[in-house]
Amino acid sequence: MAQIIDALMQKVIDGGRLLETGSHRFTKVYALDAPGPGGASHEYVISWEQEQGVAGNVIVFQEGPVKEAGVNGCFMEDLISICVDRLEAFQAGDFNCVENAMAVDSLKSALFSLDSRTKERQERGVEGRSSV
Repeated sequence: MAQIIDALMQKVIDGGRLLETGSHRFTKVYALDAPGPGGASHEYVISWEQEQGVAGNVIVFQEGPVKEAGVNGCFMEDLISICVDRLEAFQAGDFNCVENAMAVDSLKSALFSLDSRTKERQERGVEGRSSV
């Protein structure tokens, strides 16, 4: 695992693009690859300092339509669903607040919008293909 993190951190050093995500007090988020087809990056790393050195997590998104490239990464909906689950758990416990509730609503709205786009593409028979 350490070798993988070292390789990813080298990508950061070699030109990873730091994303502006708000406060960078604890973590930093980098896009590791140049935007590909569709204009988006596909590989990201979230890094943080710890006593043993730099640690991190990698997020690799689907690159290319599933029917053309096969499944090769996660989807935005996957990460949004994780965030909804985590915030709802906070809301059910001691960390509930108005801001978390607003964030849950916004994230669920994003999921609805992305799902609507998928359904519309399925109806047109272009889901999973490069067609617009």
